[in-house]
This record gives sequence, C-alpha cells and structure tokens, in this order.
Amino acid sequence: MLAAAAALSIVAVAPATVVLAQTPTPPPASAWAREAAMASVTLSPDGQHMAAIISPDGRQRAIAIWDLNNLNAEPFLVGTDARSEFIGVQFVKNDRLFVRTQQLSEYNPFSGSPEQTYRYRTQMIDMEGNAIRTPQWDGLNERQQAYVGFGQLLSTLPQDPTDILVQGPRGDVYRLNTSTGAVSRAERGSDRFQSVVADLNGEIRGREEFILEGGQAYFGIQLKDPTTGQWAEHFRWSARDREPVSIVGFTNDPNTVLIQSTQGRDHAAIYEYNISTRQMGEPAFAHPFFDATGVIRSRDPAHYGEILGFSYGAERGRVYWLDSNLEQAEATLRAALGVQTESISWVDIASGQRGRFTTGDGADIEITSWSNDLSEMVVVKSGPSQPPEYYLIQNGRARLLGRAYPEMDLSALGETHLIQYAARDGLMIPAFLTTPNPAIFGNGPYPTIVTPHGGPWARDDLDWDSTGWTQYFASRGYAVLQPQYRGSEGWGQRLWRAGDSEWGGRMQDDKDDGVRYLIERGIADPNRVAMHGYSYGGYAAMVAAVRPNGLYQCAVAGAGPSSLNDIRQDTYNNRFIREFQHPHLNGMSPIDHISEISIPIYLYTGDRDTRVEPAESERLDAALRNAGKPVTLRILPDMEHTGNTWTPANIEAVLTSVESYLRTECGPGGL
Repeated sequence: MLAAAAALSIVAVAPATVVLAQTPTPPPASAWAREAAMASVTLSPDGQHMAAIISPDGRQRAIAIWDLNNLNAEPFLVGTDARSEFIGVQFVKNDRLFVRTQQLSEYNPFSGSPEQTYRYRTQMIDMEGNAIRTPQWDGLNERQQAYVGFGQLLSTLPQDPTDILVQGPRGDVYRLNTSTGAVSRAERGSDRFQSVVADLNGEIRGREEFILEGGQAYFGIQLKDPTTGQWAEHFRWSARDREPVSIVGFTNDPNTVLIQSTQGRDHAAIYEYNISTRQMGEPAFAHPFFDATGVIRSRDPAHYGEILGFSYGAERGRVYWLDSNLEQAEATLRAALGVQTESISWVDIASGQRGRFTTGDGADIEITSWSNDLSEMVVVKSGPSQPPEYYLIQNGRARLLGRAYPEMDLSALGETHLIQYAARDGLMIPAFLTTPNPAIFGNGPYPTIVTPHGGPWARDDLDWDSTGWTQYFASRGYAVLQPQYRGSEGWGQRLWRAGDSEWGGRMQDDKDDGVRYLIERGIADPNRVAMHGYSYGGYAAMVAAVRPNGLYQCAVAGAGPSSLNDIRQDTYNNRFIREFQHPHLNGMSPIDHISEISIPIYLYTGDRDTRVEPAESERLDAALRNAGKPVTLRILPDMEHTGNTWTPANIEAVLTSVESYLRTECGPGGL
C-alpha cells in the first residue's frame, strides 16, 4: 500500500547552522512579537498546489498559493484589510481553500450588543484569490450573514469533486457546492443535539444530546443504524462522573464506529464498537502512559478510509502509524532533518508502572499535510529550542520552504526537557524544565521562574513556545519550570482529578515542590526564584505571594482572578458546567489574604479582557496599596485575554515589562 512513501529517499536542505559566538545576544522581544513568517501550510489533495499563511514583514498576514509544478515562481498572494487577519487556511478541494479570519468588532449582530472583542468567520477562495459566493442562510440579516460566513466545516467529502459538508448557524447540516456557494440541507439541526459526526460517505450518523434527568446532567451519544436509518442512544456519560465518551470516526464497515472513552481507565483509549450488537471490542489503540486522541485515515481513492495511524498526546502530539510505509517515512525524515532523540524514564502517575519512551532532543518532526497518494508531504520541524521550520517533501527530496521566525538567533536559547518529580504526598508531577545555555551562563544554580499554565484544565507541550515565556527568559539566564500540577489535563484522570477543590492548596504545593526539587539539584538559586503565570497561572502567582514559605522573591500575575467568587458564579450559570466543574472549584481567594502577602507583586492585564476582567487585578492592587504592600499594576491597551488575539505590541509589552520588573523590583536587588 502507498508505495510512493515506501520509496522515499530524503535529500534534505540542511537547516542553517548557527556558530556559537563568544557572547550571543539574546533575541529581542520583537523576535517573538512579530507575526509568524510562515504558518498553516497545506497541500491540495492532488499535490499540485500548496498554500500557507505568510507574513514577510512580521505585521500583516497574507495567504500565499504556490504551483508545485513551478515552485521557483513567486506565489500568488491574497491579502486582507487592516482590521481583519487570516488565522487558518485549508484545502478542501484541489482548487478551493477554506479560510478562517478574525477581526476586531464593536458589534455582535446576534446579541445586538456592543463588545470590545474579536469575531471569527469562514470564507472560501479559489486559486486566484477570488471569493466564492457566501451561502444565504435562512432567517439571517445581512450583518448576520457576514458574521457566519460559510459556517463550520464538518467534512471535505474527499470522494465528491465539488461538495463539502458544513454546519450552518441554526445547527442544520448542508452540502455546499464549492464552485457556486449553493447549499442543500442534508440534516436538520435541533437545539437538543450537538457535535454531529459524518461517516466516510458524508452522512450524519453520530451526535450528542444534552439530557437533564433525575436532577443530573448527561450527554447521550446517539448513532444512526446503517440498515434502518433510525437514531438510538448507545452511550451516556454524566457530568458528575466526568468520564467522557465521544465518537472519533466511522469505518468502511458501516456497522462499526470508533469510540474514545476513559470509562474505567486512567488514559483514554479508542475502541471499535458494533452498532447492531451494541458490543465494544478490545481497544483498537491504547497507550500505557498517554491518552489516545484520534484516528488518521487514507484519502487515496484506492484505499479510501483505511486507518493509517492513531494520534495520542505524549510530551507533544504524536502518531502511532499502522501503515509501515508512513512509519518508515517518518523515521527517514527524522534522520534526514537532523533530529536527535533522548530516552525518557517515566513513572505512570496512576499505576506506578515504570517504562521508557523516546522524545526529540530540542526538536522533532510532524507530517502535517499530504497529497492523497502521499507523493508530496509537508513536514514541520519544531521544538522547545527550534521555532517551526516547514519542509516540502517532493520527488524524494526535502525542500526548506520557510521558517516561522527567520530573524531569530537561536544560539542563546536554552534546552528544555521533560522531567518528573514527586510531590510531598508522593504523586508524580510531570514538568518541562528549560535551562540556560551553559556555554553562556555556566552550570547553575540559576535565577528561576516558575511558569504554571492557564486553565487550569489544560497542559503544556514539549514544543515551541510562541509566547516567549520560556525561551525569552532562558536566553537571559533564567531557568524556567513549567509544572504540570494536579488539575492539569492530558496526563491521565488521576492527575486531573487530584486538583479537585485544591485551588491554592495541593495544586499550589505541586508548584512549590517543583522549586524545592530544582534547589536540591543545584538548578535553582534559592534566593532568586519568582513565579510568573497568566490567567489561572496569574491566580497561582497571586497565591505564591500569599504563601509564607519564603520560596519566592516576587510574583508576576497576568490577568489572574483575585477572587474565586466570579469564576464560581460563571460555572454555576451553565447547567452542564454546574456539575462538571463547579463542585471542584474551591479554594483560596488571594484578595482575602492581603495581610499575608509579604513579597512584591506585579499585576498586568488587558483593557479588552472579557474573560478575566481588569477589575480582578485592580481590586487586588487597591487592597495592597491600602495595606502599604509593594505592588505594581499595568493595564495594557487593546489587549484581549487569549493569546491568539494579541497584537505584536501586546506580546512585546508583556515580555519587556516582566523582564524589567524581575530585574529591578523583584525582592531585594532584583532577580
């Protein structure tokens, strides 16, 4: 099968070699603040064209479209207006691109209320950048039509030459003609159902129903019988139990569906499920340490729908290839693109089982797009010390297409490794540790920044950090610890659930225990430690200022909630979240502990933030000033909460202000 991949022989264009100078200059904040020079690279199904989002000047984004038969020619460019920017592009047919944009909006046409935030829409263009006519959705006025665009993409329908499957604004599913923009309803939507899933032929055969029964909230997973066409509920999971079940795909056998489930497991597995007999088979894919996340299929007409591999969430997103040719191609590409590996010793958090797995050392590769016959591929090489590089694999050769941050000097960057340490109660905590380049800063101990991720139901990955919160500071001599504290998702149910009602409690212990771990090993200087977090991480930094443990010289809190009251109220207002998250959101509110704060704290937030409003930081600032405590507050102009909306000016302001604060105002004499 897929012999083209098996015959792959890579002659790589060698990445630029950086010769270490005597004293490399750390990359400036502007190196992270620029828009990525290349992103979202996608191939047409027939392998004749390629598109990407580019930003040569680091300010304005455009879509570039290449003819792969004449790759040396200049690409065709498609631009936007000053208020709008491209955030994603994808081939849906050989000559059609599905495009996602975001733009600043002062008006929501559905709510009728003004708001300072961003809105998103989908569009479609041809190879000359011409817009395909936007569908006319029933019951929408002109403003609402523009807001919705083409709706949500459900399936590219690889076997249909013109049609794709989209979901419109009322939940209805339509076949959309990519040449004319005409739509025909394929499935009527309902407020009862969500998360609809199409089978390999484009028929909607899976959906979720939100159910209130016996005073509890559930999701019922419904499947359509391939013989009778009748819908029936096959699975039900409760918000209280928090063991989700979801459909990850259908198979070529219309009676077999692939189900992801954590029920009875610490790590999610993918199962084959027989609709007629209602029997779940043995796991089609399960990893001993990590969650199975999805399935990858062939679009080649000769092998359409065959499973090529399964994805899973390890130290970063990975693929277990069932197809031996793709497995060999990935190994060949790693060698050709100079990827070094390291073996990680691992203790499973739930079972205590010990094992080893291999990761990329500083960088790894991912096959992100390919033609149907796999004769062309796009490969991204990236890692904690390697900004994304994009390669085209064509005719057995790897050609460097571009770098996301071409001006960045990598010689001053640090090294990042996945580690584990034991918390005080014995629970194993994963973490990513970035240490400065020893040729520049010696072997430590180093001034250290603990950087907890937001969420808290989220996680970090062993990949490039576009925020700069790791490498920007590592290039200036700091060690940076990213603890995957209890309450983090993506590391198994045991670690996730261990964070229940532990805000400011054991969740915080995990961060402090990481500091002690680094001090014991001579990595962290015990007199030069700070915490810098954003969103939930900002809350954690506020708590670090409260705790009387003497570990931190200062705290830096970005857009953190100083009180849990508003968050608890928000989670109560949603009927599902009221059972899924609200009962587990308990702990300390930093604003109730002003008298206990004994270290300087820097608060920053954006004036457009509607997720964690600036008032959260302003109230803490006022209380600290009234108590005579050292505090600095900065409200950053035109800044939203989520990073994908940040302007280059936002990113640069965060990095430089945090650096300045740590250097001059953190504890006695600065960090």
